[in-house]
Amino acid sequence: MSMDVTSIQQILTSDLATSHVNVRGWVYRRRESKKTVFLWIRDATGVIQATIKDDVVAWENAKKVTIESSVILSGTVKKDKRAPGGVEIVANDITIIGLAESFPIAKDLSEPFLRDIRHLWLRSRKMSLIMRVRSETLWLAHKFFREHGFVEISPPMFITSACEGGSTLFEANYFDRELYLTQSAQLYSEVLIYPLEKVYTCAPSFRAEKSRTIRHLCEYWHIEPEWAFGDLDDVMQVEEDFVSYISQGIANLCKRELSELGVDGDSLLKIIPPFPRITYTDAMETLTRKGFDMEWGEDMGYDEEKSLAEEFKGPFFVYDYPKKTKAFYCKTYRDRPEIAMSVDMMVPRVGELTTGGAREDDKDELIKRIKETGLNVEDYSWYIDMRRYGTVPHVGFGLGVERLLMWMLGLENIVDTIPFPRTLRRSFP
Repeated sequence: MSMDVTSIQQILTSDLATSHVNVRGWVYRRRESKKTVFLWIRDATGVIQATIKDDVVAWENAKKVTIESSVILSGTVKKDKRAPGGVEIVANDITIIGLAESFPIAKDLSEPFLRDIRHLWLRSRKMSLIMRVRSETLWLAHKFFREHGFVEISPPMFITSACEGGSTLFEANYFDRELYLTQSAQLYSEVLIYPLEKVYTCAPSFRAEKSRTIRHLCEYWHIEPEWAFGDLDDVMQVEEDFVSYISQGIANLCKRELSELGVDGDSLLKIIPPFPRITYTDAMETLTRKGFDMEWGEDMGYDEEKSLAEEFKGPFFVYDYPKKTKAFYCKTYRDRPEIAMSVDMMVPRVGELTTGGAREDDKDELIKRIKETGLNVEDYSWYIDMRRYGTVPHVGFGLGVERLLMWMLGLENIVDTIPFPRTLRRSFP
């Protein structure tokens, strides 16, 4: 197939009227009248209308071709205000590469059915646009951290002990040994700050949470920076700079995708630091005023986070959480040992977007905290060594890529942010 091929996006954005082009792609839609077949052809860059008359060589193949058949279409570009994008191809030849059987996706199909045939639904315009925005989001994330002096590292996927909570660990048989799928790269990232100071990961994390909310996945992509010589204020500053950088980057790089998805790109341009900051205590007072029956020391769930986020138009921080709501590695204030130096960024509709804070850097305090939470100190001997040999104040945070996309794109469910979602009920295809 060594021929000159023009992308659909190039045809739609360049003045190629009267030019002869070859387009390679798939039949997106099809309509037929007595003397004309209308085909909408899609490639990776866009969709364009083609018309085939009954007096050209392409006519027989145009009548035979089906939805999702792969084709090479040749013809002349013509301006037509009635066509999508104001341009169409008047085709004179069609080569059918792969003739598709009757495509199972039509209009008004249920969400469960579309998720059962996810491998085909990913061809839809909506999903392809989301995947493009996802790709740019990941590229921007790497770009941000590289520009700020962070080094990308590669954490293990098999781990020996919990980072977050034992109840959300996926067990794995590892050569007749019991290991687990990683919940977070954090503990291993902390090891690398000693030689590299500033590191980050972008890798899958796995949580066996029996949650059925619109914002939970059992397998998701986790962006996690860790760095030495930082404090809680540093965490919030890097987080807001990062989310602002991504939001504005997507607004500028993905104008076409955002427009087709019905997203107001200008709203992303308004995500500018500094973000509002409130304490956990302030949050409890607000939730009590809004009718939630919560006592100080309780952790917030989705309903509480969503309600709290309604008070703000964009991202905001909640910091200084009760120690008992946070993991064993969270550092506490020496004069207020019941308070953890922890912070969550929250956003409207989604709630929690990031979790971060200061890590306990004192060996004895860390051992004490491990025991308090009922964990086995020996399982964390290597982690304790970090405090034994040249300890240093250090911080970090974690952000779920899928929640970020869900918020930026105004999506109703997090399953639409990842190609093949894994949830409590879904592991196919």
